[in-house]
Amino acid sequence: MEELFKVILRTTFFYFFIVLLYRIMGKREIGQLGIIDLIVSILIAELVAISIENINDSIWLTVVPLGLLVFLELMLAFVSIKSRTFRTFFGGKPSLIICNGHVNYQEMVKQRYSMDDLLLSLRQKSIKNIEEVEYAFLEPNGKLSIFKYNFFRTRSDYPMPLIVDGELQKKALSHIHKNKYWLEKELNQKNLTIEEVFYAFYKGRKIYLIKKSEL
Repeated sequence: MEELFKVILRTTFFYFFIVLLYRIMGKREIGQLGIIDLIVSILIAELVAISIENINDSIWLTVVPLGLLVFLELMLAFVSIKSRTFRTFFGGKPSLIICNGHVNYQEMVKQRYSMDDLLLSLRQKSIKNIEEVEYAFLEPNGKLSIFKYNFFRTRSDYPMPLIVDGELQKKALSHIHKNKYWLEKELNQKNLTIEEVFYAFYKGRKIYLIKKSEL
């Protein structure tokens, strides 16, 4: 009876303690968790399960590691905000799976994303045919973002991000058949360098940008 009471007490304590931890970390829904978030969630679940099973061990043997995990999570979140390289390395970045109605098979193989996965995602969006899709991006969280053709099926220009956080996006440049020297020339006309631009995208043969000084 005493062991049962301890299990109930620990379960109740960790329930409210984990709710508090997740409030501190500001977690999102499971489908939106990044790699680091998912790892932390798994470790928290494992530590709590072990603590509830081993009722004779001190509860601090679980509370301290959980506190350390939350601290590391907050620190990594702060670093990821400051460093796009760090954020991309751990969180990944979107992959263009469908472009102008054509499937990018090379990117699918690279991301280990099968045709069955693609068709399943399209069906979940009530899309019967790949030809209905103009652009589709595989997001870092595994979800597929889909942009359908308009009613007249006229081709539209997707705003390709050329610069993000002052860093050049080489794949986007390659997609619009441009290079770094072309972009630098365009920016020179505005008395800007790549490092001075917070965000820039290309659409309709024009460059739209936000300077860091405007933030």
